[in-house]
Amino acid sequence: MFLNMRSYFFFLIVIITLNSSCSEYQKVLKNEEIKPKYDLAEKFYKEGDFKRANRLYEQIAPKYIGKPQGERVFFFYSNTYYKIKDYNTAGYQFERFLKSYPKSDKASEAAFLGAKSYYKLSPIHSLDQTDTDKALAKIQNFINTYPDSEYFSEANIIAKELRSKKERKDLEIAKQFTKLGEFYTLDNSVSAIAALDNFVTDHPGSIYREDALYYKVKASTNLALNSTERKKLKRLENAKVAYTNLKKYFPETKYQKKADNLLGKIEKELKNYSK
Repeated sequence: MFLNMRSYFFFLIVIITLNSSCSEYQKVLKNEEIKPKYDLAEKFYKEGDFKRANRLYEQIAPKYIGKPQGERVFFFYSNTYYKIKDYNTAGYQFERFLKSYPKSDKASEAAFLGAKSYYKLSPIHSLDQTDTDKALAKIQNFINTYPDSEYFSEANIIAKELRSKKERKDLEIAKQFTKLGEFYTLDNSVSAIAALDNFVTDHPGSIYREDALYYKVKASTNLALNSTERKKLKRLENAKVAYTNLKKYFPETKYQKKADNLLGKIEKELKNYSK
């Protein structure tokens, strides 16, 4: 019984405190005075109540342009958007902060959080990668501008992840052309080979390089086997070169069985020309 009464009074105190806080917030929000809004925004920010802090900073930020406290207000204002996961607005506001206070002690952090905001908007690899391109450009600019920043290592990890996502997107497009080439027109196989060649050239250190080299063997073999006699020999030879390249760079390739099967088809056809 005693414990139940203690729990009841504790709950009651919490309710009263929350109501008091909400009442104070609503009162200050409607007040025209700037100082109470500033003080309460700072209080909410320190307590981690970023949603209400954001609302107050939104009201007072324009009033602090050109004032000594402006730098502090605008950084916290920008960061509240990041904290409440409004990443579009956070990225925009951090950019505004950097334009207004390029020499700020918070410049490095603002640049990183701005870039990270765009990173948060980057979709999965199967979707359009416009936001990924934007995020990669922002994070690379941060890396180039702030090489001594405490956020440098994390920025490089993010950049690597974004590049990997773009690489996977490019590879998936090439794989799709390869698949279409098996069932539809040979033009798809031609497009697949071109896309895979571009992938290997554009991403020499990619973790998907082995995949790209294998799918080139597959696309080249399909193109060769379904070509007219006039073009067949040359394309068979190209397919064999593609197989040789795969084995050259990946002697223990995970595609060994599949690649050997394709090579068998290539060599079987080549025997017709050796006669």
